[in-house]
Amino acid sequence: MRIAGGFAALVLAGLLNATLAAQVAGQANTGYQTEQQRKGVASGLADPARDEKQMPGELIRAMGLQPGMTVADVGTGIGYMLPFLSRRVGADGHVIAEDIFDDFLAAAKQRAENQKLANVTFVKGTETDPNLPEAGVDIVLALDVYHHFDYPEKMLAAMHKSLKPGGKLVVVEYYKRQEAMPGGRALTHIRLDMPDMIKEIEANRFHLIAEKEHVPDSQYLLILRKN
Repeated sequence: MRIAGGFAALVLAGLLNATLAAQVAGQANTGYQTEQQRKGVASGLADPARDEKQMPGELIRAMGLQPGMTVADVGTGIGYMLPFLSRRVGADGHVIAEDIFDDFLAAAKQRAENQKLANVTFVKGTETDPNLPEAGVDIVLALDVYHHFDYPEKMLAAMHKSLKPGGKLVVVEYYKRQEAMPGGRALTHIRLDMPDMIKEIEANRFHLIAEKEHVPDSQYLLILRKN
């Protein structure tokens, strides 16, 4: 009986670990499975009207980005933020554009080439690690991407490792509310509302230093410093 009980305990522990390590962003990622789906997403990301809603200039100021810094754009997609980040850090700064999809990275590279952004480099990440240089980044930006992280604890650990001492993680995310996304999609698309988001990130060796509403009734901005 002791052997059987011990075996059962091991099986249960294994099942619990598997649950904890499971992918958690299945609903958010259903529209990114094929290249054709991602082309549809890309058309929305490239919408010229996005500047008015996303307010990239205000975001740059809020995140405290300064000339000469190194900033990582995790989940860069088609590279929407790259021109704004590149101009802000200047010739002495560095922008690292990361994504897990080759087609998104190709589009981002084309955008950088078209706008002659000489201080931008590109990195292909994975679902668990954006593959950023260790202790080499001043600010990590996660714009509209946190809810796509299938393994948030692993991603947070990797981003923490990439930040310099005192480095910051900036997260822009949708509220988990009916009005936050068209058609009430945020209720199923977004995993955590702001209070639980803060708890999750702070539990992974960051502490909140600022939070504000970014897009009224739609998005908020968090600034967290690495512990």
